[in-house]
Amino acid sequence: MRSPDEQRQFLAQATLHVRSGRAASRRELADLMRLSPSTAGQYVDQLLESGLLLESGLEKGAMGRPKRLLSVAAEAGWFAGVEFNAERVQAVRVDFAGNVTGSHVEYLGPELNAELVLKTIASVIKGLSGRAGTPLLGVGVGCPGVVDPTTGLALYYGFISEWERVPVVDRLQKRFNVPVTVDNNLRAIALAERWFGGGKDISNYVILGPRRGFGVAVVHEGRVVRGAKDAAGEIGRWPWPVADGTATQEMQDALNASVVYRRLAGLTNRGRLPLDLRAALVSYADSEGDAWDGVIRDYARVIGCLHLLLDSEIYFLHGPLTGLGDRFCEAVSARSAAICPGLKESPPRIVASVLGDNAGALGAASQAMEAWMPDTA
Repeated sequence: MRSPDEQRQFLAQATLHVRSGRAASRRELADLMRLSPSTAGQYVDQLLESGLLLESGLEKGAMGRPKRLLSVAAEAGWFAGVEFNAERVQAVRVDFAGNVTGSHVEYLGPELNAELVLKTIASVIKGLSGRAGTPLLGVGVGCPGVVDPTTGLALYYGFISEWERVPVVDRLQKRFNVPVTVDNNLRAIALAERWFGGGKDISNYVILGPRRGFGVAVVHEGRVVRGAKDAAGEIGRWPWPVADGTATQEMQDALNASVVYRRLAGLTNRGRLPLDLRAALVSYADSEGDAWDGVIRDYARVIGCLHLLLDSEIYFLHGPLTGLGDRFCEAVSARSAAICPGLKESPPRIVASVLGDNAGALGAASQAMEAWMPDTA
């Protein structure tokens, strides 16, 4: 006999399988969850009675009995996904079936601190809620910097004043009275690729996030790698250059998206940046010359070393550098094989993500969807 908490977990897991499309019938659900058909049927019946699942029509296969088709009831509620950095707060509204039904971006001014960011997040969620028409079931937040998902604290991010040990979960739970999850924004993006992007059927992939800094998120055997202190993926802190012991800066200071733009545009370190960095980089996608070759070489060195360590199936490029397109990705891959002899037979496959600026917010909504459990069993 399972406890009420265990039953809630099984109901939540069943909902996830149907939402993801892995299970469209009671039989498929039983096989995925390793349950007897009768037990799986009991869970389905509970979810149907609660209005969380729908069962309709018949699918007739080549052999065997017709299957009744399962789907998730979109109108059962919605999830808020929020991701932010020092420039803007991005949010999406995702219904219970996993469909994006709304989005909003709020730009932040130059004088910002932790309290202002928290108030802006709450205001954006409230705005999405007013247009939803169904109950809010959970909130997911993707934070830059180091985050402790267990305590719900955003531990540190150097580009927002007073952003140290910020109680993100506690503040938002008190404000909205729903479950709240928080994680590093690149790990949120890793979930976005699984639910909305190119990672749906891939167990091993890496998110490349050169933006104001440079970090990665690693998915290994279907799980996001966190590290002993939730700081896995902070490769931007590597000393740079890495060729000898005379490093004078960190890698993120040399290879973040702003620096790449200035290198390609021939600007100094103080050169003015465009408001839309991604759009501005599109004009440099066909670049030639020393600046382009230097950027390709440096990125190839970093991603080549990552690939030797991780051997991932795909490296999804996010952020402004996606404006450089497939040519950039292919050039980095080819150059990494030239720099690292061990990669000649299997260079990294680098792909520019198609998710755009909403990726982090979509991932945060995915966190909320994966964390959701029904109120009663």
